[in-house]
Amino acid sequence: MRRISVFSAARGVAALICFTFVTLFTTPLPLQAAQLVDKVVAVVNNEIITLSELNEEGKTVFKRIAATTPANQLEDTLMHAREDILDSLIDKRLIAQKAAENHIRVADSEVDAALDSTIRRNGITKEMLLVKLAEAGLDEATYRSTLRSQILQSKLVGAEVHSKIVITEDMIQEHYREQYTSKIANGAYYLLQMGFSWETPDGGDQSSATLYANKADALKRAERIHKLVVAGQDFGALAQKYSDLPSAEDGGDLGTFLLDDMASDMRSAVAELNNGEVSEIIETHSGYQFFKVLSAGEDALVEKASYESVREEIRSALFEVEAERTYEKWVKELKDKAYIQKL
Repeated sequence: MRRISVFSAARGVAALICFTFVTLFTTPLPLQAAQLVDKVVAVVNNEIITLSELNEEGKTVFKRIAATTPANQLEDTLMHAREDILDSLIDKRLIAQKAAENHIRVADSEVDAALDSTIRRNGITKEMLLVKLAEAGLDEATYRSTLRSQILQSKLVGAEVHSKIVITEDMIQEHYREQYTSKIANGAYYLLQMGFSWETPDGGDQSSATLYANKADALKRAERIHKLVVAGQDFGALAQKYSDLPSAEDGGDLGTFLLDDMASDMRSAVAELNNGEVSEIIETHSGYQFFKVLSAGEDALVEKASYESVREEIRSALFEVEAERTYEKWVKELKDKAYIQKL
């Protein structure tokens, strides 16, 4: 999440605070240090954030920085971490205030459900979770507090941001045209490819029997997948799963070719095919291949996937982009309307 920092502090004060971060985790706190911990570091509307809250929120990060950062970089690294964590605390405080204003609450039962969900999702027991928390310097109460904040933020953002986002059919169709279709020139062929290679040894000769067995296996695989494609199964999904060629990563998508630019074996396989047809299996120098023609010999739009098959995927992607943009705008407006002072 993009943060808007208004932090400003004198170098001497920064050094003192950084020193406090380190000593907090290495020596017991004398009375004077304990008083410093409770210093106010920020005011958010009518509420304050104290240094003890900041240290508690960032203690795991500060410990890690103190243990891994070279001494000549420690001060700056701690100061940047302090800024980020203080910004995060300010955001949380603003969200909590806005939630209270909107009468949004989080019941203990919701926190219990979130905790149980975390345990189930990670396949662990509660005891194992508590051990992991302890290793990170946290306890159950702190973790439950974090879950409560996350649920509260989710509820508030849902009401203030997500509920106001509308993804129209026109937006989905425009994205589909831009990302899932392409125009090909007259006389070009838009091709999908699948290939099944036989194994060859690294150096040395291969016996005829071994070569024959490897070729027979490759042909058997090619014939099995070819039948699935001809029967109507998705070429791209099958290519990603079974093809041995580099194009498999893109679902066998080779793009467009003119007949004159094709290798002779490819040209002979696809020259007489119409749109949507699948070629016969051909043998190359290292395997077997076949092709599907998405568009041929005409000025047309090629659909890389059907609209209905990707419609919901597009809607979700557009929603995520719009949600992030709207959320950043909402947080900025929340901050602009608030009284925030960092000390």
